[in-house]
Amino acid sequence: MHSQSRPLGEFDLIERFFKTGADAMHTGESAHITLGIGDDCALLKPPAGEEIAVTSDMLVEGRHFFAAANPELLGRKALAVNLSDLAAMGAKPLGFTLAIALPHVDTAWLEAFSKGLFAVAKQFSCPLIGGDTTAGPLTISITALGSIPSKKPIRRSGAKVGDDIWVSGTVGDARLTLAALRHEINLTDEDLQSIESRMHNPTPRVELGIQLRNIASSALDISDGLLGDLQHILKQSHVDAQIVLDQLPKSVTLQKQSMAIQNQFAASGGDDYEICFTAATQERNAIHGISKVLNLPLSIIGQIIPMKNEQATIHLLDEEKKPINTNEAATLLKSFDHFTK
Repeated sequence: MHSQSRPLGEFDLIERFFKTGADAMHTGESAHITLGIGDDCALLKPPAGEEIAVTSDMLVEGRHFFAAANPELLGRKALAVNLSDLAAMGAKPLGFTLAIALPHVDTAWLEAFSKGLFAVAKQFSCPLIGGDTTAGPLTISITALGSIPSKKPIRRSGAKVGDDIWVSGTVGDARLTLAALRHEINLTDEDLQSIESRMHNPTPRVELGIQLRNIASSALDISDGLLGDLQHILKQSHVDAQIVLDQLPKSVTLQKQSMAIQNQFAASGGDDYEICFTAATQERNAIHGISKVLNLPLSIIGQIIPMKNEQATIHLLDEEKKPINTNEAATLLKSFDHFTK
């Protein structure tokens, strides 16, 4: 008669897949964590003269990722999207908590998920410091904490008339990947392989955010679509924006699509996790220098202009810098909404 292994309970699961990895990161690099996993609360001591930035993101199966998603890549993305929020404010990661609901205990899935999670945690010196587990539909919720010098956060409310509007990297590839996986668009295997990491394994622009602390007047990360997210800056800064559609940075793969698809995916595709920021024109040389040091393209896509009406507005221009038609503009300005399909 074969003996059966005892099923994993909640605390066994935490110990096996998460506490060990977290303990391995509590070295001199994370001296700001005075108490990590194992007590009712974690204790953090931010560097002198700095304040703590806090952000939370939730990923729900069937809403934010496919049911058969690669668990290692999912672990990477779950933390990366939170670090992207910290990056947008210029914060340096301190640590994170993880709350996860699991429909059942799948040790192979947990092994791969935790591997991806801790790979990103190690890359950005951001240890796991606590959290919770429960049974339920697969849901991953992470709260990330970062530190930033007092009075230095890059907020959404600082854009000024005359500022340039910048975007890091390229936009639209995550949406193009999704379209290919949904069989809405046919891509060659080579083209899909060249862009699919943008959807499954985004890179949080942490170092860019830190470099922009004394340069950017406002910033945010692009999660729900470039132009839709930019509207948050405009609303909080009480300004309008003038965007040249042809200047949106696109990958070679996206540029193979029709111009309508290129513009739609780059303008409002979402899931890019690049940084959109504003800065005074006199900062252009400094920003080009940052681009060179980080080996990261940084592109000007428009300018901040005075508000023309009571509501902050994005004015879209074509390649000849003429206003595009109202119907096309309305489509491009839509952003992703978690409560609509």
